[in-house]
Amino acid sequence: MKKKPSVAYFCMEYAIESKVKFYAGGLGILAGDYMKEACDRKEPLIGIGIKWKQGYGEQRIDHESCKPYDAYINNVYKFLKDTGVTVNVTIRGRDVKVKVWQYDAHGVDNLYLLDTDIDGNDDEARWITGQLYGWFGEERVAQEIVLGIGGVRAIRALGLDIDVYHFNEGHALFAGFELIKEKMDAGLSFEEAWEKTRDEVVFTTHTPVIQGNESHPIDRLIYMGANLCLTKENLITLGGDPFNMTVGALRLSRKANAVSDLHKDTANKMWDEVENRCGIIGITNAIHIPTWVDQTMLELAEKYNGDDKSRESLWDRHMHNKKELIRFVENKTGVKLDPEVLLIGFSRRAAPYKRSNLIFSDRSFIEPLLKNKKLQIVFSGKAHPLDDTGKEIISNILAMTKLYPGSVVFLENYDMEIGKALTTGSDVWLNNPRRPKEASGTSGMKAAMNGVLNVSTLDGWWPEACQHGVNGWQFGDGYEDVDEEKCDAHDFNALTRCLLEEVIPTYYDNRCKWIDMMASSINTTKLRFGMKRMLDEYYEKLYNK
Repeated sequence: MKKKPSVAYFCMEYAIESKVKFYAGGLGILAGDYMKEACDRKEPLIGIGIKWKQGYGEQRIDHESCKPYDAYINNVYKFLKDTGVTVNVTIRGRDVKVKVWQYDAHGVDNLYLLDTDIDGNDDEARWITGQLYGWFGEERVAQEIVLGIGGVRAIRALGLDIDVYHFNEGHALFAGFELIKEKMDAGLSFEEAWEKTRDEVVFTTHTPVIQGNESHPIDRLIYMGANLCLTKENLITLGGDPFNMTVGALRLSRKANAVSDLHKDTANKMWDEVENRCGIIGITNAIHIPTWVDQTMLELAEKYNGDDKSRESLWDRHMHNKKELIRFVENKTGVKLDPEVLLIGFSRRAAPYKRSNLIFSDRSFIEPLLKNKKLQIVFSGKAHPLDDTGKEIISNILAMTKLYPGSVVFLENYDMEIGKALTTGSDVWLNNPRRPKEASGTSGMKAAMNGVLNVSTLDGWWPEACQHGVNGWQFGDGYEDVDEEKCDAHDFNALTRCLLEEVIPTYYDNRCKWIDMMASSINTTKLRFGMKRMLDEYYEKLYNK
């Protein structure tokens, strides 16, 4: 049997356990699940990341003003193992020491974290690994030098033999510069070193909006020292001017992947005019089932045969999970929801294209449903600390919690714990991004495997899974329009029809069908969207030559 290649997976964030704040959102959740699955299966794969002192920060709510605000604390994690390895990188012409820690807890021992908050560094250097996504410009470049260049040097110092370097998003691109430098130091030309490095690197792209893909002025990269031995002309050849991190990664990789079938089409269209880039295939995201899914629900669905006994067992377990969520919400907010009322869960990063408050577009639609106890909705999510538009979205939802107390709830400071509670105990998982703006998403997968029925636009992963009226519902029919107001109006009308004509009547008037759909939701998604499939596909389609 052919030996599997050894892989180093670079990512800016990892979500391994809720209280360990090395993650911001979906990118970190995916990376953490990937590490767990690789560990479970003892794959020859390691992760390279950063030991964030403050993480992404906490986002709390001023309930009087209905405004979110950000708070930061310095975290200490005593379980991290000191590898005894320190490497150096050069930033702004100054030497910066980077300590290497090993994550050795929560079932994960294959993740190495880089840290500049150590003795021997000045205050400025110590804060490079302070806040995840906390800064832009020079400080972001400094963080990416630590991740990429420091990451490769850490691998060398640890004595690890790596065949494939996997960049999860463009943040890790400078690792490719270090690989090129190693080969140029050995006597190769830039073109020869570039070609050999391409043979070692693969890349995952996530962001389906060109403006969301990070760029930097060329002079900034040179001033910061990110270019290493690369000339200005070399940099322009790789990433253009200004230097686009995604374009650079596409030109530095032998192959890249998007994170769903639809995203593959979107990404190839986005980057169609980039010459000399690698191809982009589709490998749909997945979840680590032991972390997110109630094992009892899986077992009951596997044995499900549609008779009264199996229906009762599945429903009773779901109601157990729903009541746990209701207790969780009451402990967090003081609001006690009704277990007999259809409960919609919604938790997302507060970004305009995700349209968190779409359901409130017309109060004449939503108000009777909430006041007549046909619906109750639990929201959660964070905005980027510097994203005022995202914070305004949260403020709008908070205003709804005051208008409809007891029916609309917002859980502040969204994290893995809240995400798991919502995707386990809701009745319906609402997802309404503007197509095709969602690369994949994974929260709907968690919901689906817990028997929580997806109600979603045909974006991200859902077009691959949806069997309308069988394992969940779609609304909007995949409608796309560059006119955002027109798109929003279309999708809102489709959502109201779906809820009024299908979802609500099924829940209250055809409970047998609802339970059949729950079983189908679990059984049609558990293998296809489990992390085992995703990891197998990465080895088969991306890592193996």
